[in-house]
Amino acid sequence: MLGALLRDEVELRPVSCLAACEHGCTAAIFMPGKNFGYLLGGLSADIAPDILDYARIYAASATGAVMPSRRAPSLANAILSRFPAYGLEPTKDFP
Repeated sequence: MLGALLRDEVELRPVSCLAACEHGCTAAIFMPGKNFGYLLGGLSADIAPDILDYARIYAASATGAVMPSRRAPSLANAILSRFPAYGLEPTKDFP
């Protein structure tokens, strides 16, 4: 279901590990051309629309910075890290 909602907006890729086991379901959001990427944790299927909104706000940001005031309340404590995304390019190979 989520894949169908995102097909034209974002690309979802599974990875073997984001080294955040104690934070439950996690996701990394980054894209070429942005200064920053984010690691989100404590996620669940019921907040998928909020994650999608966050991804849209991220994509619309010139640098990738997303201010806390722009996040849905369900993501208030979801940001585990902000990392420099310089030179990161998505790859089809899974780690």
